[in-house]
Amino acid sequence: MKSTDPANNDAPAKVETTAGGNADAKVEAAVKAAVKTTVAKTAEVTADVTAERNERYHSLGAHPEVRDGVAGARFAVWAPNATEVCVLTEGNGWQHGCDWLHGSDSGVWSGFIAGAGVGTHYKYSVRTKSGEILDKADPYAFSAEHPPATASIIHDLDQYRWNDEDWMCRRGLVDWLKQPISVYEVQLSSWKRPWDGRRYHTYRELATMLVDYVKELGYTHIELMPITEFPFDGSWGYQVTSYFAPTSRFGGPDEFRYFVDHCHRNNIGVIIDWVPAHFPYDDHGLAYFDGTGLYEHADKRQGFHPDWNTHIFNYGRQEVRDFLHASARFWCKEYHIDGLRVDAVASMLYLDYSRNEGEWVPNQFGGNENLEAIEFLKQFNTHLHADFPGVLTIAEESTSFGGVSSPVYNGGLGFGMKWDMGWMHDTLEYLKRDSIYRKYHQNELSFRSVYQFSENFMLPLSHDEVVHGKGSLLSRMPGDQWQRFANLRLLYGYQYASPGKKLLFMGCEFGQSSEWNAESQLDWSLLQFDVHDGVKRFIGDLNRIYKDYPALHELDCDPAGFSWIAADDADKSIFTFCRLGSDGSTVVVVLNFTPAPHAGYRIGVPQSGKYIEIINSDSKIYGGSNVGNLGKIASEPIPAHGREQSLKLNIPPLAMVMLSATDNSEPDDGATSPR
Repeated sequence: MKSTDPANNDAPAKVETTAGGNADAKVEAAVKAAVKTTVAKTAEVTADVTAERNERYHSLGAHPEVRDGVAGARFAVWAPNATEVCVLTEGNGWQHGCDWLHGSDSGVWSGFIAGAGVGTHYKYSVRTKSGEILDKADPYAFSAEHPPATASIIHDLDQYRWNDEDWMCRRGLVDWLKQPISVYEVQLSSWKRPWDGRRYHTYRELATMLVDYVKELGYTHIELMPITEFPFDGSWGYQVTSYFAPTSRFGGPDEFRYFVDHCHRNNIGVIIDWVPAHFPYDDHGLAYFDGTGLYEHADKRQGFHPDWNTHIFNYGRQEVRDFLHASARFWCKEYHIDGLRVDAVASMLYLDYSRNEGEWVPNQFGGNENLEAIEFLKQFNTHLHADFPGVLTIAEESTSFGGVSSPVYNGGLGFGMKWDMGWMHDTLEYLKRDSIYRKYHQNELSFRSVYQFSENFMLPLSHDEVVHGKGSLLSRMPGDQWQRFANLRLLYGYQYASPGKKLLFMGCEFGQSSEWNAESQLDWSLLQFDVHDGVKRFIGDLNRIYKDYPALHELDCDPAGFSWIAADDADKSIFTFCRLGSDGSTVVVVLNFTPAPHAGYRIGVPQSGKYIEIINSDSKIYGGSNVGNLGKIASEPIPAHGREQSLKLNIPPLAMVMLSATDNSEPDDGATSPR
């Protein structure tokens, strides 16, 4: 989906709901008007539906208010097992017993405190049944203090004025499964640091720098590792204490809104990692909120996560489900987020995940499925897709659980997409081997064709693959320096050629040499070297070709979009296949996983005509040896691989080549068949 930057007032915005050409100005204006009418009607329906769902962040938390001419704030917090709840602020010296909240049969404590308002720092002081007093941050706070400080901050969500109407109008009309989606995964604190290293860049600074960089490389989306407030830097944001507050490390809530707004005005979508699987033990957080297992299970066999030393949400409790549902919708509604990548879904689905016998409690039928979590995920996807058309939900799910990205009405979980962890694992296992041994493992790559359309897959090369001693992707490639860079480009070429949407972690796009270090910025100085700059050039060209050729994205999630030519040449470790568009367009893909070039290698192709070499990872401009086919090649009426037409190719070493089929009606401008 492309448009002229709406921020450029000198150029008319173009509406385009599918990959392809733009309408003329009159048609375009009519379409745009129709889009806005449709979105307005959808908004009315969504408002009604959302109201029925009871958006709890409007009623719970702290909200500026004027009562009887007195300015203050209305507070409300769920703590059903507390015996007293007070609000602590600077105004009352952070003393329990000064500003009381009133209890109710629903377990919600509420009250109005004069003088509190936007910018007021506060906590809840909760007395438990045992008499202990707990100081807690507000679970529904919209803003939080910069860690290690832990207070909540009152914020008015109605102050920011958005400028992304064009993006929001188009988003809900797009079938994203048929669109090119290439995602740049980012951890904001370690992407780039100010020169002195004493602080982080702000959301506003990052908006300009990061968006310009992402546009240069041709990505369609940015995915942010969790920006929900978290206390411990070493968790990278995956141990959340504030599910409604963007982290204050980079600025306030409205600065983050500006970041998203700026992305949209430059036609970049924003996906955030969202963590409903577990939460940390920090005293000011959700853990034992009113002295009991409130958000978590009381039984540690159900409520403790051994891998991360965290609590597991009690999905069987309605108030907990409402809390998480409200958080998900909050980011889509109040921050215009375009997608939620749900972290650690596998750990939610199974009661015995990462547990030994006797360390878990079976479900009511004696099985290991977490039925309450499964129902929660179905509701989450059903409600979110109904309320926010065009918003993506993506599951990080590493098991063979069926129907993760199938609709709920068909018995699935309802996610829009699922990370293909099997593709990631098998591909990296294959590529880390010396090329002389790859012929014995040909099936590690060809096996994916058995299941590649069983889900709507995204192919991830994420942060998880460059941490915890794994090294960088470049360092895991075998051979000398030339071979390692060639292997890396081949990996990326294979990713973009394969069915599925794309994701790459920051730094990988220029071949960072060292493992990712969250305590410092990326090794940007490497771009002064041609080999690293060549990888970056290759990624940029891959993104542009992926968007420009419908055969490479339109049927990413449809078996009609893929056809093998041959996967059985294990001796040469060569794979050949076709990517197909709904209009009959064809892109032929050739992958050579050894450093041996091959002249005159014949492959069958689906149609006669000329084939343009649209990208070659061995090109000199990327750091390769420049073996190729002089730009284009003509097919011959010689049968091969069960097809009547074939190509006689020069196949470069450790390389991926894509060729786009044309027809014989085009004038002969020098296409050759190498002999």
